[in-house]
Amino acid sequence: MATPLTDQEKRKQISIRGIVGVENVAELKKGFNRHLHFTLVKDRNIATPRDYYFALAHTVRDHLVGRWIRTQQFYYEADPKRVYYLSLEFYMGRTLQNTMINLGLQNACDEAIYQLGLDMEELEEVEEDAGLGNGGLGRLAACFLDSMATLGLAAYGYGIRYEYGIFNQKIRDGWQVEEADDWLRHGNPWEKARPEYMLPVHFYGRVEETRDGPKWVDTQVVLAMPYDTPVPGYMNNTVNTMRLWSARAPNDFNLKDFNVGDYIQAVLDRNLAENISRVLYPNDNFFEGKELRLKQEYFVVAATLQDIIRRFKTTKKGRPSRTTFDAFPDKVAIQLNDTHPAMAIPELMRIFVDIEKLDWETAWDLTRRTFAYTNHTVLPEALERWPVELLEKLLPRHLQIIYQINQAHLDKIAALFPNDLDKLRKMSLIEEDGCKRVNMAHLCIVGSHAVNGVAQIHSDIIRTEVFKDFSDLEPGKFQNKTNGITPRRWLLLCNPGLAELIAEAIGEDYVKDLSQLKKLNDFVNDLAFVRDVAKIKQDNKVKFAQFLETEYRVKINPSSMFDVHIKRIHEYKRQLLNCLHIIALYNRIRKNPNAPFVPRTVIVGGKAAPGYHMAKMIIKLITSVADVVNNDPVVGSKLKVIFLENYRVSLAEKVIPATDLSEQISTAGTEASGTGNMKFMLNGALTIGTMDGANVEMAEEAGEENLFIFGMRVEDVAEMDKKGYDAMTYYEKIPELKQVMDQIASGFFSPKNPELFKDLTDMLFKYDRFKVFADFEDYLKTQEKVSKLYQDTVEWTKMAIKNIAATGKFSSDRTIAEYATEVWGVEPTDLKIPPPSEPREAIEETAKALRKM
Repeated sequence: MATPLTDQEKRKQISIRGIVGVENVAELKKGFNRHLHFTLVKDRNIATPRDYYFALAHTVRDHLVGRWIRTQQFYYEADPKRVYYLSLEFYMGRTLQNTMINLGLQNACDEAIYQLGLDMEELEEVEEDAGLGNGGLGRLAACFLDSMATLGLAAYGYGIRYEYGIFNQKIRDGWQVEEADDWLRHGNPWEKARPEYMLPVHFYGRVEETRDGPKWVDTQVVLAMPYDTPVPGYMNNTVNTMRLWSARAPNDFNLKDFNVGDYIQAVLDRNLAENISRVLYPNDNFFEGKELRLKQEYFVVAATLQDIIRRFKTTKKGRPSRTTFDAFPDKVAIQLNDTHPAMAIPELMRIFVDIEKLDWETAWDLTRRTFAYTNHTVLPEALERWPVELLEKLLPRHLQIIYQINQAHLDKIAALFPNDLDKLRKMSLIEEDGCKRVNMAHLCIVGSHAVNGVAQIHSDIIRTEVFKDFSDLEPGKFQNKTNGITPRRWLLLCNPGLAELIAEAIGEDYVKDLSQLKKLNDFVNDLAFVRDVAKIKQDNKVKFAQFLETEYRVKINPSSMFDVHIKRIHEYKRQLLNCLHIIALYNRIRKNPNAPFVPRTVIVGGKAAPGYHMAKMIIKLITSVADVVNNDPVVGSKLKVIFLENYRVSLAEKVIPATDLSEQISTAGTEASGTGNMKFMLNGALTIGTMDGANVEMAEEAGEENLFIFGMRVEDVAEMDKKGYDAMTYYEKIPELKQVMDQIASGFFSPKNPELFKDLTDMLFKYDRFKVFADFEDYLKTQEKVSKLYQDTVEWTKMAIKNIAATGKFSSDRTIAEYATEVWGVEPTDLKIPPPSEPREAIEETAKALRKM
């Protein structure tokens, strides 16, 4: 049961978690009881915790709705340039607590729920995660939506309402087992279906040449039904919209094909159309060229572009409605989150040329000025290349348009570089070797006015290596936009103790301007502040240790170092390097049980793509090592290994505030950015990492001496690639590595099946693209430095404070402000939209003020 806040605690919390007024609390209790009665048709005698969660969710949503409508009225009145963020993934997690925080209702809701005799934490735990993403790319999209609303941008997120999100991961006998994530089975109180905006999407068919130009005919139609979710900004009354599309079969679907009267089968076949939005593909950084996936990609862009054009044409009454598209790029910015929505480029061309009858040059100019493209990976297996044959079958008109775009593009290259066939081949949108394919990244680059990577080192690699020819041709097009995270979810929501302590020290404005955390540098030598930071970390650890004990029945030592590695399981993220280190530590304890040892709890978590054999073997190895280590009496509480089952957003919110050491150990040059690294840094964990992704900029901001940097740099990796990487030399040279590998290979961790890890050991010795052994020795030495510093709580905490003070750059507010001004041509604003309690005229006044800016 939650204990009521003392007056002092309430005063402390007022600023960043909302004011607890008697009227607020009474109104919330009234709303709660009304929803329990009228919406859920329950009373307190038979209501379950889920009913209480829904009653609270509907009560909080009531506070959103007026602001949501107001925001749309305001945009209609002000007619700003609108930003459309197209992403096949939005990894939103839970909505309730985030909404309470952004509306300033958290404390009032806490008090109301307490007075009703209920437990707020228990209700929050009922909510299903909206797991509509795999990992970083989808979570970034979610953070961006929060920042776009907080910065007052007229922005929309567009994606797919997957009926089944990222699978639930169960660990059975140490193996990953996938279960369907039926996240909608109890309903979703945050979404609003909009059947009145349902739109047709066409597939298959053929292209007919007519006097009016090409016509796409005999198509199969699927309907796209929009579901809208409100996205509140932080304390500014702005509530933007995330619109997710769900596939529906039209009423006449297939019925005409069943003239023999098989009506039942025809109705059952409607599922074929509706499969499009059934399930999220659970692949991260891997391209799977399945027809259903291409259908999903086209489905979302075809529906979205119709919506965008409808909104563009609809203007305020009294203003002439738009009949030309001259102003389209001045009113519309579309950001492609990776290549998944790349079909938007040929689709917009099809609309302009075939339907709106613009000439090709005009249409192409408008298209290029509208789109911008974010690249998220340099791994070759992740880059999308669709077979021409599949495109021809599914989207014949789009293939023609892609060919035409390519022809004009190659003509330009040929004019600039006559007789350079190699350059033409490298820069073509169509790859000819073997199966003919369309290179979607090339399509995005050619069809956009801006291309960006997501960390400085990643953007440099894109410019100088991956897309060098394109960058040489149009250097001004290539930019960097270092990723960021929203401080609302990743500090206020998940670590309230730290958020309040910081607000007490430097004021609460940092929540909307994270660069103010620099002021914490003044407190690094303030021993009372250092003590408070250390106490909050310890409290978080105790709480998480209790959670682990309940969930995993493993007794955790809360004063041990919490060493955490949570992200998708992938060879390039090198969970294997971490695992080899765990075994080396275990061997050291066994060899000399009485030697001093800094206790560690190593926590690894993440999902492996269901078809990724090596990633699943990595999970099995970690769980097998955990079984041996955790049950060895010689080790006791010195070393524990936990594999976190079903890692997801809501679990990240628990583990990150409790972490001492953050593992960011990918091979230099492979991680585009990372955002987990930023979340740990903001929550006072220290980073052990390579100079990769955003780690480089974190080291710049905090000073390299305040991170534990180890291993090869990008140039070292390139040098090694030239001369060849020989794993065996490291194995023979480093005794601890040899011992660890011999144990794995001999079945020490798999006595019932000594050959179990043969595929892993073969890979590490023979074809390890990510050079685990090359960084092993330096990693071990650096981990020794980590252990040494951890023994000095004051010095460790001082370093943690320096890290927190340096996280200002890594706010998604900063990232979005850069996109806004440098890519989309819009200005962030701190104008507050008038709340629903003010008359409608107030909106017109605010809209006038915005237009003048």
